Amino acid sequence: MCGISGIYRRVGGMKQEERYYRNALLAMNKVQRHRGPDEEGIYVSDACGLAHVRLSILDLKMGTQPMYYNTGAEKYAIVYNGEIYNMHEIREELIDHGITFETTCDTEVILKGYAAWGKEIVKHLNGIFAFAIWEENAKRLILCRDRLGVKPLFYMVHGEEVLFASEIKAMLAYDKKIANVDRQGLCELLALGPAHTYGRTVYQGVTEVKPGMICQLDGQGILEEAYWQLEGHEHEDSEEKTVEKVAFLIRDAIRMQLLSDIPVCTFLSGGLDSSIVTSVASECMKEKGMKLSTYSFDFEGNEEYFAASSFQPSQDAPFAKEMSEYLGTEHTILTCSNKNLFSHLYAAMKARDYPCMADVESSLLYFCGEVSKRFKVTLTGECADEIFGGYPWFYRKDMFERHAFPWSYDMEARTALLKPELIEELKLAQYSIEAYENTIAKTPRLAGESGEEARRRELSYLNLRWFMATLLERMDRTSMYHGLEARVPFADHRIVEYLYNVPWRIKFMGDMEKGLLRHAAKGLLPDSVLFRKKSPYPKTYHPAYERLLKEEVVKILKSEDEPIRQLLDVDKVKKYLEIPMAYAKPWYGQLMAGPQMLAYYLQINMWMKEYDVKIQV
Repeated sequence: MCGISGIYRRVGGMKQEERYYRNALLAMNKVQRHRGPDEEGIYVSDACGLAHVRLSILDLKMGTQPMYYNTGAEKYAIVYNGEIYNMHEIREELIDHGITFETTCDTEVILKGYAAWGKEIVKHLNGIFAFAIWEENAKRLILCRDRLGVKPLFYMVHGEEVLFASEIKAMLAYDKKIANVDRQGLCELLALGPAHTYGRTVYQGVTEVKPGMICQLDGQGILEEAYWQLEGHEHEDSEEKTVEKVAFLIRDAIRMQLLSDIPVCTFLSGGLDSSIVTSVASECMKEKGMKLSTYSFDFEGNEEYFAASSFQPSQDAPFAKEMSEYLGTEHTILTCSNKNLFSHLYAAMKARDYPCMADVESSLLYFCGEVSKRFKVTLTGECADEIFGGYPWFYRKDMFERHAFPWSYDMEARTALLKPELIEELKLAQYSIEAYENTIAKTPRLAGESGEEARRRELSYLNLRWFMATLLERMDRTSMYHGLEARVPFADHRIVEYLYNVPWRIKFMGDMEKGLLRHAAKGLLPDSVLFRKKSPYPKTYHPAYERLLKEEVVKILKSEDEPIRQLLDVDKVKKYLEIPMAYAKPWYGQLMAGPQMLAYYLQINMWMKEYDVKIQV
């Protein structure tokens, strides 16, 4: 896994200022080096510069980038971030067409596949990827991102140039003055955050390459083209056939994603999803005479302070221990202290380049840092809930019928600390509803479908476009901040395509959330884990952490210079600090409640200071 960045200049002239552009590309590499600490490289032509930092996982000696290919008719250069899990099959097909290879890495497969098949190469790829390919003679730049958006890629028009990068910080390294937030960006931050509208960011003019899209940049401008999208169609398989096919697809995706020239571990929470991934991975390791290493996460004091709720009914630790013993893995329990949780809040913001999921994200950042001391690759159970219908809004009547984002519907809780005039001026509730309605309108539907099944299709699409996208961003930034590649087998596009059209009566098999997944996983897990009630990623309930947050907020309130005061109503905040924090009423997702509200605003404050953000409403 790696970090990519670059500069496209439609009018050319970069060779005349080569030193300037080389230094600019080196600066962009420098701030993304955490994504690829093993190697770096740059390339400058007259109209395009490419930069790359590399995390060596496949072909450790020969996979240096940028990588070049000259067919005689065209000269190509590529920078690429990701893993292509079916690279060997594509490679063999290209060899059959007379193409020769000099490395065993997937970068060369994409590059020469593009030279042979053009944009059609992306339809052959099973993996997670973001890449840029420069065609020197045609003066054309291609930007492309994987189908579900597991790997990030951003771009912005900057005068005569177009900048692009894996992370926004690389573009800010080129020009820090682009850290501007307009009215729309502020609405994204306050009405939707930590999520954001598909293709948008909180920064004015900074766009993300949408998942499943190709962007072509040439003398005619920027052309977006979808190479993949979900489709609604009749599900024709029986229950038995559906279970059988899901079981195959899951096992196949996990086995494919163990592709690596270095050791691999898994995150094992003891929940259904991570336990399935770990079970299949452990089986594969045993076939090679190896023992799988696994990691679970907990928080200081949770044995004493954990409070069960409808969203988080049980702790993970006993189930993780049971699964590790059941599979015979080498298991490590990582515990995050209150001090580490708090101190990583700002680092998590820097990893994402804007405020994120507060301490939910800072804890994962800490844990990934600890895992990266031994491993560069891990597999996780992310994304199963979105595609199998594991969240309560798929089956709880009150959430199912709500005309709003089901994970972020309480606008009063979300805006409780903001200035009243700001809430009125920005019309945050309206902005959120319009974003929701715009997504619902784009839902790929099945002709003639109505009622509850049509509504569940809407919820599935909402989850894929919004909630899953946010969690994938979280996983990428927190892992890659430490040079750790996190793979997500449940985000295999074959599984997503198939599950999108499976009716709810089969997904909810046995009258239990993710019933289909549980039946498909029989034989992989003990029943105690297989039929365990869903519990999301853990969080702290320790009052000492709450005190740390409150103390930091009090410091901010005492200073007139803190930028967050532009947004907060000081009297409201003071009253809020006096009442007990609400843990069981989340304002975003299932975990972000009272303490996370304070943590989110602390992140906003630090972001505005550190990034010198200019708000232009």
